[in-house]
Amino acid sequence: MILYHGSNMPVAEIRLERCRPYKDFGAGFYTTPYPDQARHMAARTARLYGGEDVVSVFGFDQDKATGLNVRIFDKPSTEWAHFIMNNRSRAFSDSESPDCNLAAQYDIVIGPVADDNMALLFRQYTEGLITLEMLANGMEFYHLSSQYSFHTERAILTLEYKGVMDE
Repeated sequence: MILYHGSNMPVAEIRLERCRPYKDFGAGFYTTPYPDQARHMAARTARLYGGEDVVSVFGFDQDKATGLNVRIFDKPSTEWAHFIMNNRSRAFSDSESPDCNLAAQYDIVIGPVADDNMALLFRQYTEGLITLEMLANGMEFYHLSSQYSFHTERAILTLEYKGVMDE
């Protein structure tokens, strides 16, 4: 399987210590099977931090993932929304909980992206204006793309750098 990573520079060597915390599925290296989604992320990253739009291409060997702790969310759900809220929250304290990935207990997490367009829904939930179920149901109206996130060195070994995507 081919996966793409959008950034402001080529990423031939993945360094987990450089990954930002409080992302959808916790601190990790995020990829997508969709080149257009990676292009969008590359443009956004270059706009925010400088540099050029670059999409790095990786082969993902699913056979090497055998034995790893993989969590898959097939679609938005209350469980998925709760997992994301906990990973994004700086106030969530139970890093060993299966309801988050703050301690990287999952090597790989696969599921829909909760992008910035959903910030209003997350804010409404946080302020107690809507329930978790209403949050998940509201997300079904958005076009959600998919992400594969890699959180441990063992998970990184399932990826092989193929180079950068040509425009």
